[in-house]
Amino acid sequence: MSETRSKARHRRRGKALAIGVPAVLATAGVLAYGTAFGLFGADARPRAGAATAPEWARAVADGFASVDALGQKGTYGGRDGATVTARNLADLEKYATAPEPYVIVVAGTITMDPAGKEIRVASDKTIVGSGTSGHIVGGGFFLGPGVHNVIIRNLTIRDAYQGVWNDKDHDFDAVQMDGAHHVWIDHNDLRHMADGLIDSRKDTTYVTVSWNRLGNNNKTFGIGWTENVTADLTLHHNWFRETEQRNPSTDNVAHAHLYNNYLQDDPGTAVTSSYGNYARGKTRMLLENSYFQGVDNPVIKDAGAALVQRGNIFSGTTGRNESGGTAFDPRTYYPYTPDPAADVPALLKSGAGPRSSIGTTAAAAPAATTLTVAKDGSGQYTSVQKAVDAVPAGNTSRVVIRVGPGVYRETVKVPSNKPHLTIEGTGRSRKDTLIVEGRASGTPKPDGSGTYGTGGSATVAVEADDFQARNLSISNDFDEARNQNVSGHQAVALRTAADRILLDGVIVSGDQDTLLLDTAARDRTGRVYVTDSYVIGNVDFVFGRATAVIDRSVLTLKKRWDGTSAGYVTAPSTPAGRHGFLITRSTVNGDVSPGGFFLGRPWHAGGDATLDPQTTVRDSVLGAAVKATPWTDMGGFSWKSDRFAEYRNSGPGAGPAGAARPHLTDAQAAAQDTAHWLGGWTPTAG
Repeated sequence: MSETRSKARHRRRGKALAIGVPAVLATAGVLAYGTAFGLFGADARPRAGAATAPEWARAVADGFASVDALGQKGTYGGRDGATVTARNLADLEKYATAPEPYVIVVAGTITMDPAGKEIRVASDKTIVGSGTSGHIVGGGFFLGPGVHNVIIRNLTIRDAYQGVWNDKDHDFDAVQMDGAHHVWIDHNDLRHMADGLIDSRKDTTYVTVSWNRLGNNNKTFGIGWTENVTADLTLHHNWFRETEQRNPSTDNVAHAHLYNNYLQDDPGTAVTSSYGNYARGKTRMLLENSYFQGVDNPVIKDAGAALVQRGNIFSGTTGRNESGGTAFDPRTYYPYTPDPAADVPALLKSGAGPRSSIGTTAAAAPAATTLTVAKDGSGQYTSVQKAVDAVPAGNTSRVVIRVGPGVYRETVKVPSNKPHLTIEGTGRSRKDTLIVEGRASGTPKPDGSGTYGTGGSATVAVEADDFQARNLSISNDFDEARNQNVSGHQAVALRTAADRILLDGVIVSGDQDTLLLDTAARDRTGRVYVTDSYVIGNVDFVFGRATAVIDRSVLTLKKRWDGTSAGYVTAPSTPAGRHGFLITRSTVNGDVSPGGFFLGRPWHAGGDATLDPQTTVRDSVLGAAVKATPWTDMGGFSWKSDRFAEYRNSGPGAGPAGAARPHLTDAQAAAQDTAHWLGGWTPTAG
């Protein structure tokens, strides 16, 4: 494609009742470029041996638990170790306290003996319930000083209650952390304990608590027990129901980010809330897009605390509702996109707590054939293309090509008769495995038969349906500065021309025309889902006629070969009647000058006026490099005649709706989301 293109009072009603009834990218704002990959440090992508584990075993934390600090690169638990099953207390304690990493699947109900026992968990552990069957009864877990990289997920931890509501004699918690760091507590059901459901104490930091149900308890979630103001915690999408105090109580926390939580206190039940979210001491708290229903004193703060509220909903609440001071911008530390507060009750009633899909493996899925590639000869093949060539034509089940760390300077083509193929890196980081070549559209072919053309310049070309790429980098390193004599600098890193393409945890890097998302033919569907990934470039670096979703990813803007900061993110060439590009819950930023980049322009390939290009950017963070008028014309075609819009974006590059910056209405946005775009296809890692 041409470039011209309180301590508050506590009270209780009656007796306690059991209630009936969350991909890690570097913060875009601090990205800087040295070499093409110099900005990417070691991250929480899988090590060799872990990439074939189920998706839930490879999940990594978001929020503050995803931040690289204290020598720990995000939070991924025991992913790099063996997966084991614990059906009794002895096995659970053996694996949880071991020095080596483990993914520990709790299958069935395990009762603590003696009552109140808290297993002392060691670092590098994932403790996960098998579906909804993993229960810990009468005790919980303790994470001591220095313990780090722990995931506690998909468990029901319950019933250590000893008959005294305000119990000061039995310190029986579901999860207690004293001086730990990098902990993710996710999708659990925590209830009816003798003391706290969660205690985060003594400078425990880099913690994310997400998608949990917390209920039927007095002292629910306490944070503090320190004079230091150093801890960083994220709490999002948690459902507090029938809990009296500490919801949470947050004392001397440097950065407390609470969003999309649901605090519910129904009338006529056994427990009455004393207070909701409490910023104590010198805490700095940002509280946003949460929903408070029937809660007494829903938001309170000490005089020395800072508490900023925005976007919260209060229904039937009474008493104190306070704010004041200045807090912080969480996006300085990690990307996130809050859901609308009005959606929170329904989201959490359906999505919080243990999931049947976590901690289990579908027995019906056939085992994938695995081929290995290694530069040092320790695999079956030394090049990726040789492994692709070895896949039989017409294969009907998943073939996984596992590529060891190293630089593979080659081009790779997956032909249309080899579907169900996965190429995944086995290194710890997605940057450890790099497939790279340096051809441009105008580069002469060695046989003298002309030039490669834009599509032919691709380092990796995928023409087969149901392709997946994970945990690796694909680059085109064509040097524009050294090749000014070449006419045609379009240099594609990855070209897809097929349906149901999943790109998960990858880096796709280039300059002009980095990522070509196409279809096998104009009348063919080509759906692509990109998640937890980086796409790097400067001119039209996401382009084509496919229907594509870029979700929870970073679109990294890069300076031109001559040092200038100007370019275009997308250039869709969508056929009429189809969906084009949807960028959602992502970040657009880079080490470039402010105001130099358009979000997109309409590519009417070959001057085809029947095309109806579309890009929607929604729920995303736009850096200062994005122009105030983010869309522009191309090749004589006006962007205003096609489909370009935004919805609910934030950041310095976002702006109000206007003639030069159309925004979707809520009703329009409801039809422009991932589910509508993918049309019945649910991407699943295979």
